[in-house]
Amino acid sequence: MRPMFTVHAGEFLVGQHIETNFKDTRVWLPSKDTGVDLLVTNARHSRGVTLQVKFSRDFLPIMKLAASTRQHLKACTWFSFDRSKIAQSTADLWVLVLLGFESKSRDYLVVKPKELLNRLDKLHGKTARHQVYVWITHDHRAWLARGLSTAETRAVGQGTFGHRDRDVSRFLNNWSPIHRL
Repeated sequence: MRPMFTVHAGEFLVGQHIETNFKDTRVWLPSKDTGVDLLVTNARHSRGVTLQVKFSRDFLPIMKLAASTRQHLKACTWFSFDRSKIAQSTADLWVLVLLGFESKSRDYLVVKPKELLNRLDKLHGKTARHQVYVWITHDHRAWLARGLSTAETRAVGQGTFGHRDRDVSRFLNNWSPIHRL
């Protein structure tokens, strides 16, 4: 075995979060890159969950948004995903690390890859690459924001936006698969 890579910031943040909040779990790093970044097991190592971790910086500080919208946002992240990698993912869950620079927040979107892909396909079609914008609001809502109109962007800021396929709030900081270990 030879080291091929080091733990990137997103993997470190997810591992640290799990070890801090779920004392009866163990976080493992694979020795080979197979599309799984972390393995989380219970203390007896009898059950496990595999995670693929994605990390993005916060683009909110440089976004040109109305002040009324900006003040309601904690983080605005951007990911570029190869559709086939989501479709063929062997990980049980994808964890998108949503680090808010101005708000000094740390949130996570914890979602099954098939669920993520289904939503992206509904919103943007079955393109080879998905450009994914995730916005997090101070009222603990999460939105797939790529392609929003000006009026929809304003509605997100006002807390009045509603769109079933864009609303990913139920996956925001939803660590129930880890809790069940």
